Amino acid sequence: MGIPLGQAARIGAYVVKQHLMGRKRYPLVLMLEPLFRCNLACAGCGKIDYPDEILNQRLSYDDCMAAIDECGAPAVSIAGGEPLLHRDMPRIVEGFIKRKKFVILCTNALLLAKKIDQYKPSPYLSWSIHLDGDQVMHDKSVCQTGVYDKAVEAIKLAQAKGFRVQINCTLFDGADPERVAAFFDEMTALGLDGITVSPGYSYERAPDQEHFLNRAKTKTLFREIFKRGKNGRAWSFTQSDLFLDFLAGNQTFECTPWSMPARTVFGWQKPCYLLGEGYVKTFKELIDDTDWDNYGVGNYEKCANCMVHCGFEGTAVRESVTNPLKLMKVAIGGIKTEGKMAPEIPLDKQRPADYVFSAHVERKLHEIRTTQPRAKKTAPVS
Repeated sequence: MGIPLGQAARIGAYVVKQHLMGRKRYPLVLMLEPLFRCNLACAGCGKIDYPDEILNQRLSYDDCMAAIDECGAPAVSIAGGEPLLHRDMPRIVEGFIKRKKFVILCTNALLLAKKIDQYKPSPYLSWSIHLDGDQVMHDKSVCQTGVYDKAVEAIKLAQAKGFRVQINCTLFDGADPERVAAFFDEMTALGLDGITVSPGYSYERAPDQEHFLNRAKTKTLFREIFKRGKNGRAWSFTQSDLFLDFLAGNQTFECTPWSMPARTVFGWQKPCYLLGEGYVKTFKELIDDTDWDNYGVGNYEKCANCMVHCGFEGTAVRESVTNPLKLMKVAIGGIKTEGKMAPEIPLDKQRPADYVFSAHVERKLHEIRTTQPRAKKTAPVS
């Protein structure tokens, strides 16, 4: 695993404490999106397609500190948009570190050389560089040439300055297992601290809706990748072994979306990081007022093909604590890449998709125009 021993121990102790206290739902990682503005236009995302009045919104330093204090998660993943466009990001990161929270600062790396001296190396801080494969794969994914090379340069720069550096890699339909495995080898040779990998997010607003993986293709893809890397043991991942085993179709896990709650410029997002079907002002409202049984594989059509970490990593971590022998088996023997897969959750009782997201956008625009009459429609300079 690419998770430092001290971090793994602290998070493990936190999980054990929650179980001893009898808490059914608790957060592991705060998924924080302090802005949606980005300097790329990736086909699989769609965040920058919001109206400018929304793209110009920012969570303040106080908003970000309130979010982590309110939910109490031991770690925070800062995404967006592009977080380095936020003027107060160095202060926000420092605020989390002072609270002894593990910070994963995600970036496409285009601004990293310009901004890196605003940050200090810390055992609580990891840069997570977005790379969706080798040069051809990644530049195609982000719809811009030259981004891969800049990202690799940024990785080397951050390493030279003493930072912990990992990558986050999202794989889409059509990914070639041989090329992905070779890419993981290349990243490992760079001396990365870890790899975070996930099947493509099914964002509703993404321009490209044709290349998200379904569950069957996800399992086959990851089996083919892992078998080319000593059943996954050739590479250091920042995820639990049981989650990786789940991606390869060897575990039947239910979604626990509250384990990675999302706080965005809209508010606390219901039910998860991927689906925006409602927003509330407080974390308590998110936990208490969300009808969780309405969501997840087998419950909701939109969730049918999801195997993303924000829904299932928490499940895997919980299983690691409650069933350590299962974890040990995977850790020692590696991920199974042959034979029968674990049973799937039946979909025959799932409710149909409900498309409500555009209404939330309109409500947010109305709120901005009512409370911020001078809000600019053009992008602010960062």
